[in-house]
Amino acid sequence: MTPDETRLIRRCAEASRAAARRLAASDAATRTAALDAIALALEAREASVLAANAKDLEAAGAAGLSTAMQDRLRLDPARFAALVAAVRAVNALPDPLGGIEWQAPRADGLEIGRMRAPLGAIAMIYESRPNVTVDAAVLCLKSGNACVLRGGREAAHSNAALIEAVQAGLQAVGLPVDAAVLVPVFERAAIAELLKHDDCLALVIPRGGEGLIRHVAEVSRVPVIRHYKGVCHLYVEASADLDAALHLAIDGKCARPSACNALETLLVDASVAGAFLPRVGEALRARGVTLRACPRAVPLLPSAEAATPDDWDAEYLELVIAVKVVNGFEEALVHIAAHGSQHTEAIATQDDALAARFQREVDASAVMVNASTRFNDGGELGLGAEIGISTTKLHAYGPMGLESLTTLKWMVRGAGHTRAPVH
Repeated sequence: MTPDETRLIRRCAEASRAAARRLAASDAATRTAALDAIALALEAREASVLAANAKDLEAAGAAGLSTAMQDRLRLDPARFAALVAAVRAVNALPDPLGGIEWQAPRADGLEIGRMRAPLGAIAMIYESRPNVTVDAAVLCLKSGNACVLRGGREAAHSNAALIEAVQAGLQAVGLPVDAAVLVPVFERAAIAELLKHDDCLALVIPRGGEGLIRHVAEVSRVPVIRHYKGVCHLYVEASADLDAALHLAIDGKCARPSACNALETLLVDASVAGAFLPRVGEALRARGVTLRACPRAVPLLPSAEAATPDDWDAEYLELVIAVKVVNGFEEALVHIAAHGSQHTEAIATQDDALAARFQREVDASAVMVNASTRFNDGGELGLGAEIGISTTKLHAYGPMGLESLTTLKWMVRGAGHTRAPVH
């Protein structure tokens, strides 16, 4: 990195800190108007955004980016419409700031409460996923935070076109354009440089491959929300409705295999393996899925490959799935505890007691009963959109929406109260 680039990154961090102070003082009506203006600015720029994305996709193909990365990079009219809809969905949510969540007077009349407040300036470090540029900006703005966005080189044209729309919306209502600033330096060293500035930044949220997230966690002086990978399981328990379980497996693996909530490992109870595995194997193979199976599953899955130990920890992000036969509920829990990533786990069962145990005992940010792993998503869970999925537990667990971008501060009001007598 050049000295000019180092200074530019520092200016981005300082500008974001200053903008965060302005946003914290803004009222809900102004922030709502800003998001309305951003949605309109995006719609007006749809053609230019999609043209910019086409440039990125062409370069990604020439550079040999993986199928999963190219899928995450792609914007088409349907995804663009969903992006704009997400802006409006976030804007329709209640304002998260200023409300007193708990208030009680003491016996001496001192009033004590807690109020929702923004975090400050938030850094987003991400790969591909140009939708993150908009999702992060609008979630931060709605919750009174500024954001510094550092996308990858592979999405440079897309992100530049999208941030132009976001900043146009901010300008239209008189909020500082630095409330959403894009860092235009793509060397890996730029990440470490940005994350030195803990005097400006309150939080960093990395989104991308496991390597990127581990790098951010290693170099950052700023608190990090971590989500290394999504090794998501579906356990087909002995009492499961096998027709329903078949649909859960197909949706989880095939709907969007590049997503972090895609199904990566299928666990099948030994008592139903003979009835279920041939059916699910045929259905998945018909959709282009490669199966990597344990020794007990291979005879029931013609053309399946033998699984290796690495397959049980793999986040494939493509049309590949690991399959294992387990001897009952307890073995399924042990396998998930050993190989899960605290992202999303699901069970297909008609036994309510086991369903309750599964949800209580499995350690994951979302635990599904007779529902696809694909539902672990901010929009699907009612957050409007998400800024990321946390698989750590401080200070958020699972999809992070508006409330996760705020904190609680103590509010104390007295009438000249002192803690000790004044002499």
